[in-house]
Amino acid sequence: MNNQADPLLITSLQNPKIKQAVKLRERHARKQTDLFLIEGYRELLRAVDAGRKMETLFFCPELYLGTNEASLIQKIAKTGASLYQCTESVFKKLSYRDRPDGLIAIAPQFHLSLEDLGKQLKNQNNPFLIVAEAIEKPGNLGTILRCSDAVGLDALIVCDACTDIHNPNVVRASVGTLFTVPVIESQGAETLQWLKQKGISILAATPHAKQELADIDLTGPLAIAVGTEQLGLSPQWMEQADIQVRIPMYGIADSLNVAMATTILLYEALRQRKGKK
Repeated sequence: MNNQADPLLITSLQNPKIKQAVKLRERHARKQTDLFLIEGYRELLRAVDAGRKMETLFFCPELYLGTNEASLIQKIAKTGASLYQCTESVFKKLSYRDRPDGLIAIAPQFHLSLEDLGKQLKNQNNPFLIVAEAIEKPGNLGTILRCSDAVGLDALIVCDACTDIHNPNVVRASVGTLFTVPVIESQGAETLQWLKQKGISILAATPHAKQELADIDLTGPLAIAVGTEQLGLSPQWMEQADIQVRIPMYGIADSLNVAMATTILLYEALRQRKGKK
């Protein structure tokens, strides 16, 4: 293990550690190793504060954007991570950002199931959840996570995943909230059955619904279901939904980006739930 006091300096793009890290941009490599990349100061800080451990940390002081990087590196070192200092050219090869800030880690993936969620909600009598079915774009999934954190959501359930939740762009778009919101990985049919058993109402948004979002009581146990960018929710979710609502739209567009629509749905539910307290 390399500690902070005496990290190895990597100057070659052919270094095996760099090659391993670059491979983790690809889904098949992440699946094969059960590892993923976390890049960025805020993302790493939130991961560490959430108790996530790192296997490896690459850093480049020439690219730091602030003054607190050293203390964060010290925290990461205490988790047992190996530290490697990189030259600027090597780090930019490793980074997947246009403006890297000099910090990238390799960490073990963390997987939660519906069984784990059941344990988490054992003493929660009014759960507030999102179900994201087959979201295709990492940026949308990351934005949904960011909003989920903002409203204090109990968990995000990712069903029939098209996008790997450990995709580097999910981590980036979530600004590290991947580590603050419990993310459950499940299949659609299994999730539907679980929600019904738990007595959690399923809300689906569709332009064809008769009732508008603000006219529906969203203060009880609730799972807001959102679907693919192009097609929306699948028939099985639309048919099984307890509530169908539409977001009012007064322009020529007939739909919103899934992340934007999710934000509106979550904040209306939050407004009602806070008003009930």
